[in-house]
Amino acid sequence: MNLSRRHIARTLLKHLFQGLLIVGPTTLTVMVLWYLVSSIDQSIPYLSEKLYPGITFLLVLSGLITIGYISNKIVFGQRLFSKVDRTLERIPGVRHIYTPTKDVMSSFVGDKKKFNVPVWVRTEESPETWRIGFLTQEDMSGEFDASHCAVYLPHSYAISGWVIISRKEDIRRIHTMSAASAMKFAVSGGVAGFHSDEAVFKAPE
Repeated sequence: MNLSRRHIARTLLKHLFQGLLIVGPTTLTVMVLWYLVSSIDQSIPYLSEKLYPGITFLLVLSGLITIGYISNKIVFGQRLFSKVDRTLERIPGVRHIYTPTKDVMSSFVGDKKKFNVPVWVRTEESPETWRIGFLTQEDMSGEFDASHCAVYLPHSYAISGWVIISRKEDIRRIHTMSAASAMKFAVSGGVAGFHSDEAVFKAPE
């Protein structure tokens, strides 16, 4: 009888974890998206109240797409935004906010994104230890010799990380994972992103 109760309890606990693994990420994603849409809508409440909820968000989204298209496909737009960019980078005070923000955002998106070369980095000789990271600068000859490069090492379960300067002989490029999978592997603490994510939504035995 005790064994049967224990088996039932273990089975119920397993299904509880399974439910949490499915509902938890979905609920959090919906909450974040809802907060984002609501926050943008509240910036111009008149439109949302008079028309329908979400209209401000759609207008902002359409505006961003239009600006991206103009700055990328139309020569006049490219020149205009380049001039605005140079002007903002020269204004004292403003450039200290604008330039770092632009550099961080361009590292993740756009044509100049940096986190697209995943690598293994040997950080310890004995015992031999490797960490996953992203090659951000192949040439550090300004400060070091030509045999060194810069690698960004993201923290697990965080949006932070640190930059290290390593010898090129201690760097091994990853050809079996995409940049997105490598970032997922690093941020998840090695749980996801490697080989297959099929086990991510499996409850513990």
